[in-house]
Amino acid sequence: MSRLGKLPVLIPAGVTLEIGATEINVKGPKGTVKVLLAKNVKVEVVENNAIVTIADKENNKQKALWGLTRMLLSNAVTGVTVGYSKILELVGVGFKAAVSGQKIVLNLGFSHPIEFNVPTGVTVTQEKNSLTITGIDKQAVGQVAAEIRALKKPEPYKGKGIKYSDEVVRRKAGKVAKAAAK
Repeated sequence: MSRLGKLPVLIPAGVTLEIGATEINVKGPKGTVKVLLAKNVKVEVVENNAIVTIADKENNKQKALWGLTRMLLSNAVTGVTVGYSKILELVGVGFKAAVSGQKIVLNLGFSHPIEFNVPTGVTVTQEKNSLTITGIDKQAVGQVAAEIRALKKPEPYKGKGIKYSDEVVRRKAGKVAKAAAK
């Protein structure tokens, strides 16, 4: 049995679930998120809990979908109540970012500035040398953060690049001059 799948998802006040045949719409104070349902996965609302069940508890594929669906539903409930955010830091001399609407202009030491279009549902704010990416969809926030980080990953010698705020960059020693032969 799936350890995660059998746990109920607590539905806080102000959040509603609309369960359809192939998807669940989770509505909350921050917005609406859709969660797709697999064939043999069913969701029931009992009091203020959502319970995910599957048809065949011996089928490994269904057990995997059981836990996955429960976590996607839990992430959607968290997203519409609290939201998700990732913080990226720009490390390096002259590395800058400017946010204007749904577009970010990044100066990352290349000969040209890089323009990055932010998808709808995700907002980016900029403070000094950091970018804060927020939204209600956990997957979308993580994807945007990963795409921005991929533009200039942190390098191991000086640590220059774009890194997550909680990321630790493993540093390497540079070249060491050999001592003069005696």
